[in-house]
Amino acid sequence: MEARASRPPSFSVSVGGGGGFGGARGDDSAFSFLSKGWREVRDSATADLRLMRARADSLRTLADRELEHLLASASASAPPPPQPLAAGAPIAELEFVRTRIQPKISELRRRYASQERELGRRVLEGWAPRGAGGPARARVDLSGITAIRNAIVSEAGVGERWRRAAWSGEAEADEGKEWEVVRMIRDGIKEFERRSQTSEIFEGLRSTGEFVEKFKSSLKSFNMESQESKEVPPLDVTEILANLVRQSEPFLDQLGIRKDQCDRLVEALYRKQNHSLSEDTSLLENANSSDELDLRIASVLQSTGYRADDGFWSEPAKYEVSDNKRHVAIVTTASLPWMTGTAVNPLFRAAYLAKGTKQDVTLVVPWLCKSDQELVYPNSMTFSSPEEQETYIRNWLEERLGFESDFKISFYPGKFSKERRSIIPAGDTSQFIPSREADIAILEEPEHLNWYHHGKRWTDKFNHVVGVVHTNYLEYIKREKNGAFQAFLVKHINNWVTRAYCDKVLRLSAATQDLPKSIVCNVHGVNPKFLKIGEKITADRESGEPSFSKGAYFLGKMVWAKGYRELIDLMAKHKSDLEGFKLDVYGSGEDSQEVQSTARKLDLSLNFFKGRDHADNSLHGYKVFINPSISDVLCTATAEALAMGKFVICAEHPSNEFFMSFPNCLTYKTSEEFVVRVKEAMDREPQPLTPEQRYNLSWEAATERFMEYSDLDKVLNNEVVQSGQAGTRNKMRRTSQPNLSDIMDGGLALAHRCLTGSEVLRLATGAIPGTRDYDKQHCVDMGLLPPQVQQPVYGW
Repeated sequence: MEARASRPPSFSVSVGGGGGFGGARGDDSAFSFLSKGWREVRDSATADLRLMRARADSLRTLADRELEHLLASASASAPPPPQPLAAGAPIAELEFVRTRIQPKISELRRRYASQERELGRRVLEGWAPRGAGGPARARVDLSGITAIRNAIVSEAGVGERWRRAAWSGEAEADEGKEWEVVRMIRDGIKEFERRSQTSEIFEGLRSTGEFVEKFKSSLKSFNMESQESKEVPPLDVTEILANLVRQSEPFLDQLGIRKDQCDRLVEALYRKQNHSLSEDTSLLENANSSDELDLRIASVLQSTGYRADDGFWSEPAKYEVSDNKRHVAIVTTASLPWMTGTAVNPLFRAAYLAKGTKQDVTLVVPWLCKSDQELVYPNSMTFSSPEEQETYIRNWLEERLGFESDFKISFYPGKFSKERRSIIPAGDTSQFIPSREADIAILEEPEHLNWYHHGKRWTDKFNHVVGVVHTNYLEYIKREKNGAFQAFLVKHINNWVTRAYCDKVLRLSAATQDLPKSIVCNVHGVNPKFLKIGEKITADRESGEPSFSKGAYFLGKMVWAKGYRELIDLMAKHKSDLEGFKLDVYGSGEDSQEVQSTARKLDLSLNFFKGRDHADNSLHGYKVFINPSISDVLCTATAEALAMGKFVICAEHPSNEFFMSFPNCLTYKTSEEFVVRVKEAMDREPQPLTPEQRYNLSWEAATERFMEYSDLDKVLNNEVVQSGQAGTRNKMRRTSQPNLSDIMDGGLALAHRCLTGSEVLRLATGAIPGTRDYDKQHCVDMGLLPPQVQQPVYGW
């Protein structure tokens, strides 16, 4: 398989920026805390008042039920009259209850209701603000409890007086002879009075007690926080300077000051102090100066009661995570049938990620109009519609996978740049992913995708954004005219866009530019077909059949930057040392004629053939694969040759560090060592790969590494993205202090959007004319509405 050599934009303008920030005064922080305590006390008092009202309503309901019960019992249980003279007595007693008791009960209810309203009015007046020029002051009016008690006692006294008056005449007329109904009514009213006095008084006292306890606890917590704030010493000048330097690392990097220099300066400033950060020493285990400084700042800010919201601007609504599957969108810069790394590797990544049960996967690839297809795709292959190209991609993948892939393929408009030898997105690529699926984004070549990105910020639309760096653009651009100056600009532009648009960046090897938020890890595997070829060769060798019948070869796109310059220089310098050694070269590209003519002039033993798939049967018999390139990030052809059980001879370079652990990988530092390695490989047989080595080359292992180093496994499990002390530091930042890094990232994204919105600036930095939006031909091919409508949808 060939790997492409795309070139970055030739930036000729320099962009700088700055920013500032401010802090809240201590008075505002104290006032915010008092206001918060005041709201808690007020809410507690309101809840207590509602509880008292509910108790009063319950008491009235109980009284009504008791009266109805007494009347029903009197009517049902009245005994027959003992003599004719007393026959009208039960009727008289019932009439007495109806005419005397019921009005008194109704009067009692009215008076209690009026007393309740008076109590509510007094409590609300007690909580009302005092004065128009200052904040409201909390005043607890406990006179309402006394009013409740007096009302109940007075009502009890009234009830006692009218009860005595009602029964005094009967007692004088006939002592010792009371009607059963009268006795029941009297006992019921006594029980009613007892319940009303005891339950209401105690309930009121209990509610008041709860209110007072809550108020005391609020005052106590305020006092404790005030004491704690006095125990933590404030930040001094050196600590403030250390934090300022650390937060300004992205800006200082734009000025050429390296990160390690900033770290040393931060450590020198902070180590001059020796404050106690925390009583919990476990937080400081394995913590560096930056971690300790974070905890120190967090402790000071927490002691003042200050809290900061996450982010500088309020973020728009994102994809809401639910119990359903998560969504992963893989956006890349190339597509089959162009046999380049950013077309093949993201395709396999999508297939293997789709095997997981926790996520649905969508592969987003560029769509080229026919005029561009003829320039990019081999053998003048063209497609009339995205559906036709999707069918080709799936058929190609099914021939190489041992399982059925289940993922979606979608397209975004793109244009091919002859000067850059790359596909540049046309329009806002992020809007071709619907919001209902904008959860996790994987940007293959994030710097390439965002050079001229004029659209929504990826981290604003997605919950987690991972960038995978494929190409060493700085190495390519240094080979061009004015390469040093252009490389300087491209380096800082790459820092800019990756910091503004990614949460995490994975670099395939240390040969790439050191980008912000990045980590080095090989997250690529090899086509399963190559591993099967290697297994077959091992089986043939064990059975006694010849495994390799040919010598050495080199395969790659025929452009000077893909290692052809180094290959010709080595062969020309050691022509006499390598006498009789012949090398077959397979490749096609823009520099084919120039490369071949140079080799003929130097009379080198190189045989040139057209480029072909690395899995072609004609390449299985070669024993040695030679790759002198130092411009690759991680050469896919090298991994494929190792998977097939061949020797690989390559330079001792960061791009080949992953392969050095394999015994069949022979590296060299000098041209003399190159000659030694060639002779060594031609004289002996390669070692068979162990099961562990084969697994390390597979896409299963690469997917596991990707899930781990991109934090995708933690995101899918809704865990904290960062781990260890870094996670503690970030958590403390989010909850305690303004994150100036997020502010700077947002400012960089805003500035980049403003600059890429100008067509003049786009053209000055090498953009393809008219790529800020897609054109009419894209609308026809993809069934899109005009860009003015802003509703580009395909595949959903």
